[in-house]
Amino acid sequence: MRVKSEDEEKFMNKKIAVLAGDGIGPEIVPAAVAVLEAVGKRGGHAFEFVHAAVGGQAIDDTGWPLPDDTLQLAKTSDAVLLGAVGGPKWEGLDYERRPERALLGLREQLGLFANLRPAKLYSELADASTLKREVIEGIDVLVVRELTGGIYFGKPKGVEATPTGHRGFNTEVYTTEEITRIAKIAFDVARKRRRLVTSVDKANVLESSELWRKVVIEVHKDYQDVELRHMYVDNCAMQLIRNPGQFDVILTTNLFGDILSDEAAMLTGSIGMLPSASVGASVGMYEPIHGSAPDIAGKDAANPIGMIASGAMMLRYSFGMSEEADLIENAIQAVLGQGCRTGDIAAPGTTLVGTKEMSDRILQSIG
Repeated sequence: MRVKSEDEEKFMNKKIAVLAGDGIGPEIVPAAVAVLEAVGKRGGHAFEFVHAAVGGQAIDDTGWPLPDDTLQLAKTSDAVLLGAVGGPKWEGLDYERRPERALLGLREQLGLFANLRPAKLYSELADASTLKREVIEGIDVLVVRELTGGIYFGKPKGVEATPTGHRGFNTEVYTTEEITRIAKIAFDVARKRRRLVTSVDKANVLESSELWRKVVIEVHKDYQDVELRHMYVDNCAMQLIRNPGQFDVILTTNLFGDILSDEAAMLTGSIGMLPSASVGASVGMYEPIHGSAPDIAGKDAANPIGMIASGAMMLRYSFGMSEEADLIENAIQAVLGQGCRTGDIAAPGTTLVGTKEMSDRILQSIG
């Protein structure tokens, strides 16, 4: 992945695939689109937003979670903005037809092998975290998770009959190539931050992790300006709670990253606050990490900040529009500074607002 510079394309015309999906997706995605439109106009950029069905919505329309038309749109766009997929309505379907398979299909078909998940605490929300202010004040962690390898994709896998019942099995497997490319992403990103990478594995037990550590050390030879540390995953889980400020970039596998990124998210007070970027090839995909939240869908109760911040990540990583991304992130902080809170981050003395009002206030702050 190479982040484009602002000098390369000062005024851009970009096509963005908009996949709202299920649950709260159709409520929060329009907020991100409106913010991107406003920022684009200020910067003289033209964004074309093309909408398509994905996940459960697509199953209802076509019988399949990732229709060919949606996949083709994603492949021919400059970036993908994704809301959320899934819900109880589709849980009884065969595994291959469930909404979540759309995510795996998009990642595979777009070559998205790296997931970037920031956990940055807005100072205004320090009291919303379950941890003490002095522990979490100023944290800014980026989890770089390998996305297309490891135990989720390794073979053999399955469930087979045994004389006494059944046996379920999955295979954790990584190649030198897979580890090398994700390590380069982590080191490249760290160069734009505090120049510290903590590689998380379980090399004392797993052979796949032993290879992971060996390859990461080899890649690091080309990044001597970045400090490299190693940590076992169980210790990392503890350290994220004990002293999260020690981390800058956390580099890890698919399974470990899935778990650790959600843990890191809760340091910030709410999983609804956080965006993510899936990158690797020419088309990046940007989505909040909170899921479809069907229990609050349609109630104007969802926090749109993670979705709006995902749009900011798209500007920063796919389009090289750092100033525009800063504009969005500053607007979010300004509205939080005004005391506005959705239900997930509400606290005594703050003003409770719904999805639409929070979105409108961020839009107004952009101007």
